[in-house]
Amino acid sequence: MLSVASAVFWGVLVLSLLVFVHEGGHYLVARALRVRATEFFLGLPCRWRLSRKSRSVGTEFGVTPLLLGGYTRICGMEGSDDDLLAPALQIVMERGRVRAADVARELDVDEGRAYELLATLTDWASIRPYYDPELGETPGQRDYPASFETLARDANHLTEYDRGHDFTLPGSTAAGSPHPTGLAPDDLLALERSHTYQGVGFLRRCAMLVAGPLVNVVLAFVIVTCALMARGVDYYPGTSVIGSVEAGSYAEAAGLEAGDEVTAVAGAPVGTWEELSSAMRPYLDAGEDFELAYVRDGAESTTLVDLPDGQACELLGVTASVATYHPSLPEAAQATLAYTGQVASYVAQLIQPQHTMEVLDQSSSVVGIAVMTSEAASSGAYELALVAAAVSMSLGFMNLLPIPPFDGGKILIELIQLVIRRPLSLRAQSALSYLGLAFIVFVFVVVLRNDIVRFVIG
Repeated sequence: MLSVASAVFWGVLVLSLLVFVHEGGHYLVARALRVRATEFFLGLPCRWRLSRKSRSVGTEFGVTPLLLGGYTRICGMEGSDDDLLAPALQIVMERGRVRAADVARELDVDEGRAYELLATLTDWASIRPYYDPELGETPGQRDYPASFETLARDANHLTEYDRGHDFTLPGSTAAGSPHPTGLAPDDLLALERSHTYQGVGFLRRCAMLVAGPLVNVVLAFVIVTCALMARGVDYYPGTSVIGSVEAGSYAEAAGLEAGDEVTAVAGAPVGTWEELSSAMRPYLDAGEDFELAYVRDGAESTTLVDLPDGQACELLGVTASVATYHPSLPEAAQATLAYTGQVASYVAQLIQPQHTMEVLDQSSSVVGIAVMTSEAASSGAYELALVAAAVSMSLGFMNLLPIPPFDGGKILIELIQLVIRRPLSLRAQSALSYLGLAFIVFVFVVVLRNDIVRFVIG
């Protein structure tokens, strides 16, 4: 039970933080490009949350009890385009607060379409739902309330989610108050759209999508590089010095100790560990006693290794001495770059049919990741950091695969739209998403089965 609890704890902790960092990349680039973002949370969406709203950018930062990742809400990534968005927005801006039923009546549409229009404008952070306590409406309810209202805006029509807003300027209005703009409905809608994901250009949209995976890869790169510099790299220095002697072994019986430098085997000089191993092998295979010459504390000595007569012995019971080399920053970065290329190549093989099953057979699901993370945590900070880096880098490159709903799949849709010069229909996008989701489910089932066999049954 303790091992299971440890695996769950470390697995959830590492994966949640890495996904949170991933979402942080999306959020930071969106804000840098002046695109509105209303929420940024550690944990999955949940009605129960602990949060604080930023006065400068309007974003609600916080944590939810569902610590299985993180999320950010970038405005304009959901909702559909509709030619009635402009008049619907104009109605809310003129009234300050209005019922969805009234919007439906004025636009001569059914309430379902009116709610879709108002929901899209809410997703843009152009308006917000108004929860009327007299009607028993609360912000935690599943459905939208009956009414919607304006946000607080300054004289330049900027909301709390826009950089540079100043509600102290004359002409600023409070939330729920009419806000005259002096703009035509289409011009007002264009101004609002410019603050959303949909309203920026192709390159900026791709930058927001790439930012999440890129942050994961960069984080892993930094962790591995720093770990190599701090911990160093173990290597065999090319000597015949004994690093350790196994208790109860033939070597211990012969009086050998760690630090002894073997100079000869049965009179044949040796200078490296490879030469030592090669010289001893015939005697070990034949079960024949032999003499070792060695140097200890500057003094030369010899000892007889007594083996069972005629019985082959696999090992003498000694290991080579190990030295540690601390690479410089350029050397560590170069080694990490090579490792990054290997991971990228490995992940790319996942969508190559001839390699898919080969890659999946060597991959792990969240179960395997949790077990490996727990084992690494018990071994020390260095091992935990390397496992976290490996997961982060894999997560980054996986999200760049051109498979919806991964970020790479969204970039694929953006490229298709750029080529055909028009938005891809919702039906086509849904079809691509279902295909991608089916592939992801297949991958998950295969790697989960691998983990069950490896860690539970095996």
